[in-house]
Amino acid sequence: MDRIQLEFFKQDVETVARRLIGVSLLIDGVGGWIVETEAYDALDPAAHSYRGRTARNAAVFGPPGHAYVNRSYGIHWCLNVVCGTEVGGAVLIRAIEPSAGVAAMIARRGIDDLRGLCSGPGRLCQALGIDGSFDGRALDRPPFELSGSALTTIQVGPRIGLSRGKEKLWRFWLEGSRFVSRPVPGLRKTKSVS
Repeated sequence: MDRIQLEFFKQDVETVARRLIGVSLLIDGVGGWIVETEAYDALDPAAHSYRGRTARNAAVFGPPGHAYVNRSYGIHWCLNVVCGTEVGGAVLIRAIEPSAGVAAMIARRGIDDLRGLCSGPGRLCQALGIDGSFDGRALDRPPFELSGSALTTIQVGPRIGLSRGKEKLWRFWLEGSRFVSRPVPGLRKTKSVS
């Protein structure tokens, strides 16, 4: 499989979020296929970059192709990939289908339910061993490995858990995947673009 190059992340956030569905995400050889993402840009009131740069969100203002790792509700780590044609854009990796290093993920999470290992951004980071030390790291170098591209049927819908920017249909997930964090029935299907 071909590794994802940094040029890939220089596209708009919606395109990157769609095209990450079906890509393999490994951290030190542990991970799986991305099955759910959400897009955010600097003009989006739900984005961490919307109110400007701070010490906490500095990585999201960095170059495309780097990780932005943040805490959700002060509890869970979340992995975002910095991308976009303008600064301040990122794609949240919401869920993967575990396929490599499953035993390590089970040990980190303390559960053996394969479906629940990585179905949500906090669970995913715990299973992959991602914490704040990953913030700002380049995605084209170890411990990260992003590779492949798959033409898959995806579904599109509203992002999850937002009080602002709810109208944007910037959540993308693999149709029929049992590994997504929350399925939303009856929304439109689209083909991803290679």
